[in-house]
Amino acid sequence: MIQPFYFKTRFHLVRLLTIKAKNPAELLAGIKIVPASSIYYHTHRFLRQHHYLSPEPPNDFAFWLTNILNLRELGELFAGIDTVSYRNMENLRAAFIKILEDYMTDHGSNVECAEAYKFHFMSCITFVLPTPYVANDPKEFVAILHKVSIDSLYFHIFEAKMRLERDENDFSAWFKDMGKVKTAAEVARIDPYTITLEGLRNKIIHIVSRNAED
Repeated sequence: MIQPFYFKTRFHLVRLLTIKAKNPAELLAGIKIVPASSIYYHTHRFLRQHHYLSPEPPNDFAFWLTNILNLRELGELFAGIDTVSYRNMENLRAAFIKILEDYMTDHGSNVECAEAYKFHFMSCITFVLPTPYVANDPKEFVAILHKVSIDSLYFHIFEAKMRLERDENDFSAWFKDMGKVKTAAEVARIDPYTITLEGLRNKIIHIVSRNAED
């Protein structure tokens, strides 16, 4: 028997850590010791807060290196990492560490910023909350998807990939479990990073509605 789909949402409590950086060496030291939730915050913050406006998420580390320290080459190396493709924050942390260590071996770490422009490491605590919405079939799913919040959509699409650590989201996994293989595959193939969340909502609704009778 196929289980109903229980829509959930999430809330992030952002907190300021006591770790700061004024140069690449201190940024490296901070990246090595901050919790994984801090790596997540600084690489997904804009995506979480503003994806309904823009599909292009910046990288806090790259922004600081480029615009505050004026280390454009290093900033470009950080910006060049496809952060959203990482399912595991420890792997992403390791990628940042390698870039910094390689760069400092070649260039040193003699560029610093003033106190007011230090990089402040932030972190976030995620609370997953239930919603009153439950779908028992594709028709109910479409009706509910029209109603749920952007936060719920973000949780089931973006955060699901990190939670499951595979190229699948909660929606596609549910359709696959009920035998809707075509729908599951189409939903899984959507690149959610190239469209806004409202555009993503409409695209999923279109796919599920079109395949409802399959």
